[in-house]
Amino acid sequence: MSKRIVLITGCTIGGIGAALVERFAEEGCIVYATARRLNAMDGFQHPNIRTLSLDVTKEEQVHSVVDEVYKREGQIDVLVNNAGRAAFGPVIDVPTEQVKETYEINFFGTLRLCQAVVPIMAKRSSGLIINVGSVGGEIPTPWHGIYSSSKAAVHNLTDTLALECKPLGINVMLLSPGSVTSNFSKNTEGVFSLPADSLFKAYLPGIMRRVYTSQKTRSMPADAFAREVVGKALQRNPPTYFTSGGNSFIYYIMSWWPRSLALHFLWTQYNQTS
Repeated sequence: MSKRIVLITGCTIGGIGAALVERFAEEGCIVYATARRLNAMDGFQHPNIRTLSLDVTKEEQVHSVVDEVYKREGQIDVLVNNAGRAAFGPVIDVPTEQVKETYEINFFGTLRLCQAVVPIMAKRSSGLIINVGSVGGEIPTPWHGIYSSSKAAVHNLTDTLALECKPLGINVMLLSPGSVTSNFSKNTEGVFSLPADSLFKAYLPGIMRRVYTSQKTRSMPADAFAREVVGKALQRNPPTYFTSGGNSFIYYIMSWWPRSLALHFLWTQYNQTS
């Protein structure tokens, strides 16, 4: 059997995407790693890794990259929609333009790749699409509502896509990470700030705690997370849902609680004031 061809978005070195790239390559796959800037992927050394520039918010770039991979390889076996961005802050304080940018990357970027790749996979009646959501897309926390809502949309989209792609022979997996060590929070440094007239200035300690939660001691190393995900992805029958990472178990437990109790519990974790 020919090597599996894998296309992954959001592969900046230091992130979850980069760890997935390395792991798929180690498993013998040909991996096309993409990011907006090619130099953001400097450091990949495995001979099975190729890099391409891709901004998932640009429709023409999405089709250009997908066509390029298909032209070179004649197939795409696995698509991982990993590109994403954070949007910390109280919902009413996040500028509308930032909200739009978050959805353009997290939701519409995922949708664009799916629309471009599904017809290619359907030709061979095989393939796997992995959409990266978040435990925050299942139960949101304070101070990260825009991000959580965008991931909730990804979750809904993925579940529907799994139903619609089944008759085409294509598997779809929703990947819901908990806390994984990456540059996710670091990318917020120097970018996030509360408006001077924010109604929530007193809650800044709680907001900053939320910003760095995913990188605390319970955070799972990205390479360990990638090992688990790729192991599931390369099974004969990959699951339609997989969650792992720090705090993922408590989110699983909370999914059985009354909704109001789960939301109250998460409020108590991030309601610190100055």
